[in-house]
Amino acid sequence: MPMWNPWHGCHKISAGCRHCYVFREDAAFGTPIPSTEVRRTLSFSLPLRKDRSGNWKYPSGTEFALCLTSDFLIEEADDWRQEIWEIIRRRSDCVFFFFTKRIERLGGLLPDDWGDGYDNVAIGCTVENQERADYRMPIFLSLPIRHRLVIVAPMLERIDLRPYLDCEAIEEVSVGGESGKYARELDYRWVTDMHVQCRDSGVAFCFHQTGSYLLKDGRRYHIPRKYQHSQAKKAGINIPMAQRK
Repeated sequence: MPMWNPWHGCHKISAGCRHCYVFREDAAFGTPIPSTEVRRTLSFSLPLRKDRSGNWKYPSGTEFALCLTSDFLIEEADDWRQEIWEIIRRRSDCVFFFFTKRIERLGGLLPDDWGDGYDNVAIGCTVENQERADYRMPIFLSLPIRHRLVIVAPMLERIDLRPYLDCEAIEEVSVGGESGKYARELDYRWVTDMHVQCRDSGVAFCFHQTGSYLLKDGRRYHIPRKYQHSQAKKAGINIPMAQRK
């Protein structure tokens, strides 16, 4: 899945942001511009690029992960976002996904022709603890969104999503731990509890990343970054959409 980052930079707004990978990677690569400075990138029009023959560089059916080094709804990008909606409309043959910790801003930032949502846009609401879940989920469920995902990452505690898990509204819940040297520990019991919540509600479930430190069966495991996705998959607890009730 190509990453499309039309802007870069963010600022921390909740507990899940404490060890944000954007700040960590900027520091690792010695980026001279502060991570909190939101700026347009050279990839701003990435989906519109063409090859020498005049064909789309990214063909029909391409799925783009949007704004992974920022937040699509961040305030500093308000003057640029309309251009991105226009690109998404032009590439209606592609699929675009973004997740956000600023879901309360979405209602006032939707394009005029949004209606019940663009069929080629999936939006993920990030919740990292119960407090953020109880704040963000009611807002998320009230908005006109065609494809709705919940991103529980980094998972910082056991979270009860049962009041919000409607299989007609939520397509998938994806859970992950925190990565990095100072990552907070993920308790595997929280993950399996969320798996049960999704199973009982008929919602697809994905354990996408263990994080750096995983507590399981009374033991604390340190998992190198390159194995965090594969180890999560090996847990064998994912519920694909095709297997939903």
